Amino acid sequence: MLRSMLTAANTMNALQERLDTISHNIANSNTVGFKRREASFAELLTQQIDRLPNDEAPRQTPPGVRYGNGARLASTMLITKQGALVETGRRLDFALTAENQWFRVRLADQNGAATIGYTRAGNFSLAPMNGELALTTSDGLFVLDERNAPIVLPADAHDVQMSPTGTLTATNADGRVVARVNLGVTVIRRPQLLEARGGNVYALPNVPGAAEELNGNLRGQIGVKQGALEQSNVDLGEEMVGLMATSRAYQLNARAISISEQMLGLINGMRSS
Repeated sequence: MLRSMLTAANTMNALQERLDTISHNIANSNTVGFKRREASFAELLTQQIDRLPNDEAPRQTPPGVRYGNGARLASTMLITKQGALVETGRRLDFALTAENQWFRVRLADQNGAATIGYTRAGNFSLAPMNGELALTTSDGLFVLDERNAPIVLPADAHDVQMSPTGTLTATNADGRVVARVNLGVTVIRRPQLLEARGGNVYALPNVPGAAEELNGNLRGQIGVKQGALEQSNVDLGEEMVGLMATSRAYQLNARAISISEQMLGLINGMRSS
């Protein structure tokens, strides 16, 4: 097999993965709080060939020839840039106004143990639970308070108000306060460690310095806006440009394989004649 075919095949695999990443971004362009990913490439190992005649003339480059073997997908980086805030007027819609802050929710591991998840989607709801009302995400995950316990309100809670620093106050039909709880918010210091768990929720491994919970005296750093939602940070124009450029590069490498096949056919024809 010609080297050009191997190089093109390797590069096509990387380009296909980038196409998948771009397609995922475009498909979630209208998902609340979605964070896009950006693919980056790395060159594969090159082969040094030194079997060249001695040349006494000075040269600016090292002796020999280095043949490349294409590229690979090095990583898909999570871009945490904040999306646009859209007013909804709904009492249970909350938007974080700082791009490095995340809501805390409860996840269930494969072994059944409860763990903490993180999301930027603030389209919450109140779900009945044992005669009370639990604050949940759109997928039914419990929203946690500053002690990492599910936020549960009395059944007679009629109205909900959220302060800019994340304190939720529930009142009944008479206007009497029946519950007051601090929303669980975490600053993610190392967002590239976040692991997608589906449903626009992420988990974070236990790495020192990766996250900091905004509890106690740190609550003044929280920024929450009620009646609004953060949209995805996907720029459709930028994604479409990347999609076209990647598709053209894929076609170019596919053409290289086709030409290499034609060259092999010519060689086989010369041998048989």
